[in-house]
Amino acid sequence: MPDVVIIGNGPAGIAAAIYALRSGLDTMVIGKDKGSLERAGLIENYYGFPQPVEGKALINNGIEQAVKLGAKIIEDEVVGLGYMGKLLVKTKSGEIESDALVLATGSSRKRPELTGLKELEGTGVSYCATCDAFFYKQKNVAVLGNGEYAVSEAKELAHVAASVTILTNGMEMEAAVPEHISVNKKEIERLEGSEKLEGVKFKDDTLVCVAGAFVAMGVAGSSELARMMGVQVNGNDIVVSEKMETNVPGVFAAGDCTGGWLQVSKAVYEGAKAGFEAVKYVRKKKGIMNAK
Repeated sequence: MPDVVIIGNGPAGIAAAIYALRSGLDTMVIGKDKGSLERAGLIENYYGFPQPVEGKALINNGIEQAVKLGAKIIEDEVVGLGYMGKLLVKTKSGEIESDALVLATGSSRKRPELTGLKELEGTGVSYCATCDAFFYKQKNVAVLGNGEYAVSEAKELAHVAASVTILTNGMEMEAAVPEHISVNKKEIERLEGSEKLEGVKFKDDTLVCVAGAFVAMGVAGSSELARMMGVQVNGNDIVVSEKMETNVPGVFAAGDCTGGWLQVSKAVYEGAKAGFEAVKYVRKKKGIMNAK
């Protein structure tokens, strides 16, 4: 079992890993891809590079540095978080326990552009099955998405809802779906309802009546994962202290997911700080009092 799990292998996550590793913690980094920096062109404003550097090269150098220090880099998709005596990270391929956790998966993706979605948030539209499933006991609900994240949310809802339907909005499913969960691939026209969600209307003019619609498009970002553990979120930004601590003991956050200036230098600073504070937390928890 690793001492610390870091979700995200961008600048914030890798900086956290480097500080944790150099302090002797068993450190695991989980990432599905290398984020927006990998797709960036030439970067000319980062310290220590007199010549422009490609975003891809910068991030690969960081990962190589972490690996040389002993990091376990896992390419996987995180679909949920929990607590079972230890912090629990649920991935596409299994579950991992740790003493500390750093959320560093970047800024949240945009909401799908669907009429009625924003207006019905909190009155039928939700972004966290773990948080809100209870409110839909024995009711029909839908999950918007087509990947592992959507399937994971649908499974969570299936324990309490009368029925669960995954709505792919015209896309093909990219993950296996259990038999007790339905899939509807029609393109969505809008979400129906005035004071609360009443259903989802498709472009072929058909309607599916649901009391809840859970948005789980693409891959779960930091704010979506944070909500699963009761971590305080302001809009799409995770709320942290100056030590990069969240309101949940042992859970830290760093980088774009905390809001503010979306720059590599800011992400690296926050990642380093989160890694350093995670070290102190783990040492204290294990009774090692000489943490510096």
